[in-house]
This record gives sequence, C-alpha cells and structure tokens, in this order.
Amino acid sequence: MFLASFLAQLIAGIICIGIMVIVIIVGIAALSRSVSDVVQDKSNNKMTGNVLVIDLSNHIHEVGQMNSLALLSNGSDYEAGLYDIMRAIDHAKSDDNIKGILLKLSPSPNGWATIQQLRTALKDFKSSNKFIYAYGEDITQGAYFAATVADSIYLNPAGNLDLKGFATVLAYFKGTLEKLELQPEIYYAGKFKSATEPFRSDKISEPNRIQIQAFQNGIWDQFLEAAAGYTHSSKAEINNLAVKGTVQFPADALKSKLVTGLMYWDQVEQLIRNKTGLAGSATIKYVSINDYAGMHRTDGKISEQRIAVLIAEGNIVDGEDGDEREIASKTFCDEIRKVAKDDRIKAVVLRVNSPGGSALASEVILRELELLKQKKHLIVSMGDYAASGGYYISSMADSIFAMPNTLTGSIGVFSMLFSMDKLMKNKLGVTFDEVKNAPYADVPTASRPMTPEEGKRMQNSVDTIYALFKNHVAEGRHLKPADVDSIAQGRVWTGSDAREIGLVDGLGGIERAIASAASLAKVKDYKVVTYPEAGDKLNMLMRRLSSRTDAKVAVKTAIKEEIGEEFEWYEKIQSLRKINGKAMMAMPFVLRVD
Repeated sequence: MFLASFLAQLIAGIICIGIMVIVIIVGIAALSRSVSDVVQDKSNNKMTGNVLVIDLSNHIHEVGQMNSLALLSNGSDYEAGLYDIMRAIDHAKSDDNIKGILLKLSPSPNGWATIQQLRTALKDFKSSNKFIYAYGEDITQGAYFAATVADSIYLNPAGNLDLKGFATVLAYFKGTLEKLELQPEIYYAGKFKSATEPFRSDKISEPNRIQIQAFQNGIWDQFLEAAAGYTHSSKAEINNLAVKGTVQFPADALKSKLVTGLMYWDQVEQLIRNKTGLAGSATIKYVSINDYAGMHRTDGKISEQRIAVLIAEGNIVDGEDGDEREIASKTFCDEIRKVAKDDRIKAVVLRVNSPGGSALASEVILRELELLKQKKHLIVSMGDYAASGGYYISSMADSIFAMPNTLTGSIGVFSMLFSMDKLMKNKLGVTFDEVKNAPYADVPTASRPMTPEEGKRMQNSVDTIYALFKNHVAEGRHLKPADVDSIAQGRVWTGSDAREIGLVDGLGGIERAIASAASLAKVKDYKVVTYPEAGDKLNMLMRRLSSRTDAKVAVKTAIKEEIGEEFEWYEKIQSLRKINGKAMMAMPFVLRVD
C-alpha cells in the first residue's frame, strides 16, 4: 500500500511538473507574440488584406476564457465572451488594418438573443462603410438571421438554406414512469409553470401551448423582419415561403432573393480579394474574432472611475461552482462583495443569462445584490434567458434591459421528488423499513409516497416562496401585487412582450445598460471592467487533478462526445437527483437555434 501510494504521488508530481514546464514555455511564446502576428499592419510592404472572421458554429459565452495551451494546438489564446466580441467589432470599425468581416454560416449553438446582439453590433459596424460578406454550406435559420445584416450572402451550389418556421418539441415521461412504477411527487405554483409537466402529463397543456406559441411568434416576427429587410420584400412574403415550403434547393433560395449568389468558397474568396483591392497573388489574412478580441480586451482607458459588468451565466446552484459555467451562490456572492468594496466602481451592470435553478441560491444572491445596490446603482442586462431564478435575481435592479428575443419572466416555483418503493420491490425485490422519533423526520424521502399531510406541507412551502417571488417583483418593478400575479403564473415572455407588461424597462444590449449605468452614476469618463475575471483552461485542468474529479469529468466528456445533442437528456436525468425535494425556480425548457 505504501509503495502504491508513493508511486501515485510520484506520477502526479511528474505530471504537475510537466504541466508547469509547458506553461513556462507557452508563456514565453505568448509574450513574444506581437500584434502583427494577428493583424498585418497596412504599412507593411507585403500586399495583405486583413479580414475579420466570425464563425457562428462557435459557442459564444458571456465570460471569455484564456487558453494557455493554445499554441500547442494551433488554437486561439483567448476564447472571447460576448462583450469582448461586441467591443472588438466596435474597434474594427476604426481599425484601418481591418478591411471587412466574413461571417461563416454554420448551425449555431447560440441563443436567439445572443445572435441578435451580435447582429446589432454588425449592423453598427456597417457605418464604417467596410464590407460584410456571409458564406455557408448549411445555413440554418439562426445563422441566416445573423447573416441578413451582411452586404451579400453566398450559398454553396450544393448546400442548404432552411426557411421552415419554428417547432418546439417536448418529451413526456409519464408513461415511462408508469412502466417503471416510479411515482412522481410534484408541487408547483403558477398555471404556466410547466417545468414539471413532462413528468405529470403525456402532452402539452393548454396554458403551456399558449405561452410557447406566443414566444415562438415573437421571435419569428423578428426573423421575418430581418429576412424581409435583406430581400427587400415584406414579412408576409417571407412567411409565405416558409408556410408553402418553397425553399427546398439552393436555386429556390436564389430565386427568392434570400441569397445573393450560389458560389463555391474559392469563388467567394476571389470576391473578397477583389473587395480588398488585392492582386491575384496577394494574401488575405483571416483574423479570428477570438484573436482580435484578445488583442482588444480592454478599452485602453486609465480613468479611476469604473463601470463594472458582473456576469451571471448558467444554472443557479447552491454553494461553490464546479467545472461547468454556473451561478453558484457562494462563489457569485464573493464576486458581488469584491465589486461592492471597490470604491472606483461607480455603478454595476448585472449581465444575466440564466434559465434559473435553486430557489434558495437565488434568494441568497438577491440579498447580496440588494446590499450592493445600497452602495452603487445596479442595472440589469438580459441575455438569451433571464427567467425564473434568472429573473428573481434581476427583479430589484434600478433598471432592466432585454433584447427583443430574450426569454424572461417565468415567475413561478416548483418542487419535485420521486417515490421508488414500488420500482424497488417489484423489479428488484428491495423493500424499505424505518425507525423515526418524529413524524416528519424522513421527509423528503424516495422510499415511500408522501402522505396527504406531508404533501400539503410541501405545497405550502412552494406557495410561500412563490408569494415571496411576487413580492420582490412588485417592490422592484413598482407594480401592484394583483398586476404581478396576472403576469406571473410561471409564464415565459419575450423581451418585447416583457417591456409591454412592465417586467423590463427597455430593449437593448449590454452597451445600452452600460450607458444607463454611467448616466445614473453621473460619470462620463469611465473604464469598463468585467467580473469574474476570465479563467484559464489550464487552471481548470490543474483543479481537476487536485480535486480528484478528473475521472468524473473524463467520463462526462466521453459521454458527451459519444451521444452528441442527446447529451442534454443525460444532463436532465442527472439534474433530477439534485432537485429532489428542493424548491426550484427554473424554466421548463431551453430553446435550441436551428
């Protein structure tokens, strides 16, 4: 045992030393990397045109991430967050070395509000009179939505362009639970709160159908407006193309003026060369948005007055964060306190991109934000989602801004657990017995069904938290309790609809929220800083080694790579264990852009 332990420690030590050596080598290489390695200066004698490349297949998170091992894998030193990309596109407007932008159109993992925010930045970029070209071989509706801001969209002659409308497909597990003799114990507040619906029904309820149709129509209207603007037609004409299924082949897309031309990549590249004024043998230098954003992560200002962008991204969970992007109550509250203690920070923009999660964690975070608000102005900027727990932590801000395609609201609460006594007895022959010294000592439990009295207590708990949620919204939004109840009930709203009913103050992205924060704080010369700081993939690797979670993470990564998109179902099953008997504020589903 001693020899085995010694050998394990020796191997771990060698691995850590090896990683440290790699870090030193990579660090030296990174320091020697100049700006000219990323962007070719126009004063250089070589005939080179710099074109900024935005690949929509890349997942754009709110927070960027360093990658110390990038040079070993020919990747980017920095994986830019959304605000980094916005700032980089803005900088490119006045950068004489950047001739234009190329959008690579591929199926995108990003949400509709993220794509809309990106599209807004690209639209502003066009004021520089520089070109934006878009090219794709398989152009989905989400990618096309972003591309409609381009000067020209090109589709591969053998490619595909989707124009088919939206569909929301939900899976229901009531029949599965019945076959397994697994009894769900479900408690919820709000008739639209459909997070538990897949476990208590076998089809979409009428309230759920109403809310799905409403936000589908809202996002679809935004899509139609963008497509109609590009094709110089009307929303009705674009909608008619989708309803009739007119666009089946590339030639249909061209005939409908959805694309400028059908071309292969080499032909599009020649157009770019011509546009940049380069001769046939000249080199086009394609600059990744990640590399370019990494060069311009700061605005270069030295002002002591600062506006902080505090980023809350992912599911809301209790305690400290793990390896995934999540809003962990303890970890996030530490970040809030850092911001509160910094006297240079005059106002705070809370950037929320979350479908919600733990009710307790949401309350803990909201309390810390209220303490922050006593010292500094607090503005909320909403991303793809700021719903349920995501809206809960936003509710007390001075002002709230959302994108038209943001999904928000979902003011409701649920709790769920499963009784597995029949499954264990009838399938495996396992039975349970117990000894307890108080009636509720074993509650919540999966070893038996809840009694009516226990169920009543669980529902009372959910109703109490729901009332607290509505009170926070009424106070923060200056609404009457009755009005809040009418727009709550767990219903999900688009940003546009949320503005109409008073859940948000205005439509706009991060930049509008920052401007509002500066205005409230009465500062004109300020520097924008972001919290938390960008992490590093290498640090994450080291943490996994030290915390002995590397095997767990490796298994999870392998499963994800093997089953692809279906991995979300694996995660849903895993999450059921975490929410067993807990009060939750979470959206019933997360929309996928296609």
